Amino acid sequence: MRWLLSRARLHHLAGSLALICIAMSTVGCRQDMHDQPKFEPLEATDLFANGAASRPMIEGTVARGMLQDDKIFYTGRTPEDQFVTELPVPLTRELLDRGQTRFNSFCSPCHGRVGYGDGMVVQRGFKHPQSFHELRLRESPVGYFFHVMTNGFGEMSTYAAQIPPADRWAIVAYVRALQLSQQTNVDDLSAEERERLEKDPDTAAATPVEAH
Repeated sequence: MRWLLSRARLHHLAGSLALICIAMSTVGCRQDMHDQPKFEPLEATDLFANGAASRPMIEGTVARGMLQDDKIFYTGRTPEDQFVTELPVPLTRELLDRGQTRFNSFCSPCHGRVGYGDGMVVQRGFKHPQSFHELRLRESPVGYFFHVMTNGFGEMSTYAAQIPPADRWAIVAYVRALQLSQQTNVDDLSAEERERLEKDPDTAAATPVEAH
């Protein structure tokens, strides 16, 4: 029995050694892509006069998708550097719906769902932002809101990295809808909208009026 056990162990050991040898021979034969001839970042070379392998970008080089040749769309300003007063994108229900979801995700924690500056973080001690329904902001051009989201203002940091330009304009459109919703007389609503408001005030208040 002892002899049989020893033989089994030897057989197992031989199999293990064979696998190790195969693995080592495979490693020795492979050609690693990460070890191919190339210059590493900031590596020196005598190929160029300044001794650096890394070359500066050609003047005027623009990363793919970052041309931003439409100043109004990407900055909210006219060629004369004034804030635009009209949306540079079509005002549609889809745009407002998109603006509502982005506003609720990124803006409502401070500004509140309706824009009065009473968001959840404010209720927990964060500085109270201005209400979107103050006269100054109701009269501010749409380009101003886009500019603030892009560059930040006061305690608010820039959201350019989190929110792409198209979504920033969608939020601007929704902010205008919120402002309009708090200044609209019930008599100005359609019969269908008044009925919806009477049945469910909370849902109706959170639903933008159809764009005209």
